[in-house]
Amino acid sequence: MMDEVDLSTQLRIVSESTTAQKILDILEANLARIGATHILITGLPMPNRPIDSLVHRYRWPDTRNGSTESPVLHASDSALMLGLASNRATVWTVTAGDMDHSRLLAAVGEGSQILIVPVTELHPLQAFVFCAGPKLKTGKYELAALELLTDAAFTRLQDIGALSSQRPGALSSRERKVLELTAFGKTASEIAELLDISQRTVHAHLQNASVKLNASNKTHTVVEALRYGQIRV
Repeated sequence: MMDEVDLSTQLRIVSESTTAQKILDILEANLARIGATHILITGLPMPNRPIDSLVHRYRWPDTRNGSTESPVLHASDSALMLGLASNRATVWTVTAGDMDHSRLLAAVGEGSQILIVPVTELHPLQAFVFCAGPKLKTGKYELAALELLTDAAFTRLQDIGALSSQRPGALSSRERKVLELTAFGKTASEIAELLDISQRTVHAHLQNASVKLNASNKTHTVVEALRYGQIRV
């Protein structure tokens, strides 16, 4: 467990690091210190988009057969969706039912704990640290320290240009604005007036956003935009 002085030192080293490898090494080492045997550090793609280019570290051996290889990672894996459930570090105990829908959870086995640490400093980009192990140390201090270190690491990665500023499939700034106003209950007519565009253009932005978010209606589009960090209300 890191003490307060050690955490301060780690944060300073991260803030002064100039390579992505060193930043990720520090983050990975601290995950190992709390008992992580499986580690995934990644950005999260938009719906129906590949994840490969967003993955920074992926060490996820399949404990069921003793393999050191990581299973093929798919953006649709239900374990990744756990990261959308909270903006704070969350601990999940893997059940047999979870394993039926996730290669990641199946690889760590029933009864293992998975820790999800969301990155909160990259809006509208999204990134997460996932780690798992049979004996993770997940006390309040460990979780708070990892939240600070994870945010610092990704902020520094962004500062040194190691993160892409583009998220494939992300909403445009105008699409986000239209959805934000929709979330506040504005009608198409009111949005058109506020943004000095036509109602037809408002509907076009809503339709484009719906397609990008794989949403079935306007309400669903707003909900998915919130889940995927594209808008804030």
